[in-house]
Amino acid sequence: MEHEVLYKRAKMVMPGGVNSPVRAFKAVGTIPLFIQKANGSKIYDINNNEYIDYVCSWGPIILGHNHPKIVESINDVIHNGLSFGAATENEVLMAELITDIVPNVDMVRMVNSGTEAVMSAIRLARGYTGKDKIIKFEGCYHGHSDSMLVKAGSGALTLSSPDSQGVTEGTAKDTLVAVYNDLESVEKLFFKNEGQIAAVIVEPVAANMGVVPPKKDFLHGLRELCDKNEALLVFDEVITGFRLCIGGAQQFYKVKADLVTFGKIIGGGMPVGAYGGRREIMELVSPEGGVYQAGTLSGNPITVAAGLAQLRILNENRGIYEKIDASAKRLEDGFKRIAEELDLPIWVNRVGSLIGVFFTKEEVDNFEKAKMSDTKLYAMYFNSMLKEGIYLAPSQFEAMFVSYAHTKEDIERTLSSAKKVLGELSNKV
Repeated sequence: MEHEVLYKRAKMVMPGGVNSPVRAFKAVGTIPLFIQKANGSKIYDINNNEYIDYVCSWGPIILGHNHPKIVESINDVIHNGLSFGAATENEVLMAELITDIVPNVDMVRMVNSGTEAVMSAIRLARGYTGKDKIIKFEGCYHGHSDSMLVKAGSGALTLSSPDSQGVTEGTAKDTLVAVYNDLESVEKLFFKNEGQIAAVIVEPVAANMGVVPPKKDFLHGLRELCDKNEALLVFDEVITGFRLCIGGAQQFYKVKADLVTFGKIIGGGMPVGAYGGRREIMELVSPEGGVYQAGTLSGNPITVAAGLAQLRILNENRGIYEKIDASAKRLEDGFKRIAEELDLPIWVNRVGSLIGVFFTKEEVDNFEKAKMSDTKLYAMYFNSMLKEGIYLAPSQFEAMFVSYAHTKEDIERTLSSAKKVLGELSNKV
């Protein structure tokens, strides 16, 4: 079947023909691929065309698609039933493993997505502190709950306004927007809203504006500002959790967070989320305390089985991180070398196995800098790489994810294709 035919049918029955906006490929001026299967570092479309995959289901496929031990773990439990809406032993094992691996997490509550984890953590932070306002950062994405879909007004330190229809001004007013990597902007918000801020939530590595690493003292500075103002520091580790290293960004950057949120990464790519933190905070969650949160599918037995398999493999084989980081570094070095040889306006950021390739000469360290990228050039690059069999994120402002399944041959083929494509595009710059 042709992608065009299926997309036309999809648009008749789904908004935009997709179930998540970025899948529509609008940012790159084309129609979406419909994927049929995946294995290792490769995905295959409905016509069985093969692509080297650097989306990796937006991060959780650390070991590669269809990993045999993860598949085996699912097969071991699926015959017992798909959902019980009741407690299971594997939920306890998952919670014990996460609290053992992740620094400063004494207790954890399973949910169904990263969005739900963030929504719940924000409610918990407000319940614990008795304060209403939250500070987030421009360009950081924390799911689609109402209080997180806000943007800065005429200036980064003004009152926030809704970033989506259906989000009320009343909801938006309690979410303040600061500038990523700018501690002064955070300090000013604390000063202007003294005694009102419950928490600061941040992607430790901003990976929804491309990949933007934190400056040297940024995360430590946030910790100090939160302590000074009796606010909680929330790390959104939906992307960085168990990917930067086994303990996530807290271990990687040696910064303590009060609450941490996770997403599909703890389900081996299956739908799941979790939030956790210090015992005194987490004991406020119902039924222990007065902060309500519930979910029939939370801790789903199939999802937990898959997640346990992946986390155990990562925990017991920590050399995996050295391998995927080395693969990502080869890509980073290769992209930089090609850009220099062709004299192209390209900036490359990398943290561990996360890579951001921006079509700009300027260093990208916040959202305003990221927005300076040439998105039209990225669209041409994306479509040409797709024809070469390289599947990248269909947006300038998303990350490349490297998995343990990516081979040296995959990396070399990717760089060879990039050199060819960028060489052709250099005549158009």
